[in-house]
Amino acid sequence: MSQNTTPANVCDFSAKSSGVTLTGVTKIFLTPEGTKETVAVNNINLNVKNGELVTLLGPSGCGKTTTLRMISGFEYPTAGQIMIGDRDVANVPPNKRGIAMVFQNYALFPHLSVWENVAYGLKVQRLPKQEVLARTGKAIELMQLEGMERRFPNQLSGGQQQRVSLARAVVIEPSVLLFDEPLSNLDAKLREHMRDELRSLQKRLGITSLYVTHDQSEAMAISDRVAIMKDGDLVQFGSPQEVYEYPNSKFIANFIGKVNFIPCTFQGTDMQGAAVDMGDSRLIIPNPGAMVGVHPGDICSLAVRPESACLSTDGDAQGIPGQVMRATYFGSKIEYEVKTELTILVIEVYNPQHSARFSEGDNVKVVLDLACVRVLQAEERSS
Repeated sequence: MSQNTTPANVCDFSAKSSGVTLTGVTKIFLTPEGTKETVAVNNINLNVKNGELVTLLGPSGCGKTTTLRMISGFEYPTAGQIMIGDRDVANVPPNKRGIAMVFQNYALFPHLSVWENVAYGLKVQRLPKQEVLARTGKAIELMQLEGMERRFPNQLSGGQQQRVSLARAVVIEPSVLLFDEPLSNLDAKLREHMRDELRSLQKRLGITSLYVTHDQSEAMAISDRVAIMKDGDLVQFGSPQEVYEYPNSKFIANFIGKVNFIPCTFQGTDMQGAAVDMGDSRLIIPNPGAMVGVHPGDICSLAVRPESACLSTDGDAQGIPGQVMRATYFGSKIEYEVKTELTILVIEVYNPQHSARFSEGDNVKVVLDLACVRVLQAEERSS
């Protein structure tokens, strides 16, 4: 199937890519009787740059899928503006938005071959036969599906079906590509492989993409930026590094990875950082973060990632005294659970072949890497 007579720009899958901007977007669902309202998405603002991959992340019921469905056109917002490029599409039907969606269950036509599944959208648009051949062939090549064109979906593995679904999405040259938990049906090892492939593909294509998942590690691995949602609100938006290293609340810190919370009292800030009293000790936290809602005299929480502390038996070490309750060996790391007077702490020591080993019952000190500790509001107040 020769493509030589087709202009090169026919197969430029990123040519129509556009940014996405949500302004004041709200979605309220009513009961069938119309007597009770459920606010699924609450006045969110979000700006996705052209060519960027942004993940909507959060627990079940947080509003991430509803947000994606409003961008796709499967739901219409109760209020707000949805811009794709310079066009407000809030009330535009899905097939007029120039978007493509990759679903969790692949949504392939079982009676059509791989080639026919990929070419389907182009044929619906009644494009010239030569253009259909060229773009379908290019998409199949891009997804490494050569030699499988005549197979049917039930003759493919889960990973191959996902590639066909991706090929069918990109072949129509969408301005925005949407992913609704596309890897959740794959086993753990294949999911990780496909995650890396998907990210590599998105970067090569340069198509603006929004991705929905509840898997934190998946979001961290593929995203340019992560939008974390809770109870319909957008609670933090930033790069994976920003949301992990500088969470703006206990919810974010706890949702993104593992974390220890140590109670303390905030005393104030100076040029050296934030001063907190922890038991009988005063600590200076050099990079305390934004400290949203934290005021002098408040009980607050120190957020300490398990890898941001170590264990010591050195009597001169400055640390929190405790006793090892559990030591679990994972090969690449040992995870310790240490009981202290303040709280139970989980500490992860990587490359344990080069580290001291501790056993259940050992008395130790937990030494914090204060540069990696953040100061957070102890209890989030309702608005």
